[in-house]
Amino acid sequence: MDSIKVLWGPKNLRLCCLPGCQAIALSLFFGSHAAAETCLAPQRPFVPSDPQAAREYADIIRLDFESYIGDIQNYFRCLDDERARAFEEAREVSQEYGRFLAATAE
Repeated sequence: MDSIKVLWGPKNLRLCCLPGCQAIALSLFFGSHAAAETCLAPQRPFVPSDPQAAREYADIIRLDFESYIGDIQNYFRCLDDERARAFEEAREVSQEYGRFLAATAE
């Protein structure tokens, strides 16, 4: 019983501080993820080189192309949004740097 108290008690710093470390790690992971979006380009549709196979799977290939067109439009929007976000962040960092330089020059 005493070993359980020591193992789970406040004297065991590894277990005591673990939730705090997890909170920091999660906030770093999710904080950076929320700040920047990852835009993933869709894969190109596959068209078989065999004309017979292309005719046989024409409906599926057509759906792949239509899906690709929608996905690439979403990808372009994502890139535009990320560019705008990064530009705004760069502007804020530049202003922050200016304030830093002014504060340290005194």
